[in-house]
Amino acid sequence: MLQPNNKRKYVPGRLFFFLLFASAAALVFGAVVMLLWNAVLPPLLNVRTITYWQAVALFVLCKILFGNFRPFVHGGRPSFGGSPSHWREKWMKMSDEEKSKFKQEWKKRCEQRKG
Repeated sequence: MLQPNNKRKYVPGRLFFFLLFASAAALVFGAVVMLLWNAVLPPLLNVRTITYWQAVALFVLCKILFGNFRPFVHGGRPSFGGSPSHWREKWMKMSDEEKSKFKQEWKKRCEQRKG
């Protein structure tokens, strides 16, 4: 019996619509950033108000610096080298000696950060 192909089929206009949607979302979020900035920060911190295009640029800059334009995976959590079940399996396969060495290494790293 043949298995169905789970790969998505290429749709010629998909990239165009994605770019159009992403641009529209950035413009809408720019308006939200401008409204929030101008409502909260000038009276609170005595800073200047910003224009719409400055807010759009600020939003894009924040996405580049902090959001990295990557979707979240694994149930809303970012993926850092594998799913939690992957690490659980890896831990279960370690010998007692390997587990002890692993714990010592992480303890050493945490102490270096504190001091």
